[in-house]
Amino acid sequence: MKKLFSALLATVVTSSLLMAAPIASAKTDRLIIEDGSSASSNEAARQSKEQWNDTKNLRNKVNTRVEKEFDKTDKAFDTRDSCEKSYNVNAYWEPNTLRCLDRRTGRPLAP
Repeated sequence: MKKLFSALLATVVTSSLLMAAPIASAKTDRLIIEDGSSASSNEAARQSKEQWNDTKNLRNKVNTRVEKEFDKTDKAFDTRDSCEKSYNVNAYWEPNTLRCLDRRTGRPLAP
């Protein structure tokens, strides 16, 4: 009888503890929208910005180089025109070096 009473008491105490404990439940009737910032998206954005800046710097270097080449070619055209219009009969245009040279000495001339 004592064993039965202790078993019954243990059962009652256990069931009362289970009944008294709050039941965990999740509410699913609400929608939570986060701003989308997480560690992985922040890192992806940082890498994307870094790549954009590197590409921008490279484009600027290429554009500067192209501009320098254009200026050099433009100056060569002007110098060639001046050399060909020169009254100096010994002046000739050297296309390989893009200079106006003297036929006798081979020195550069200022047309």
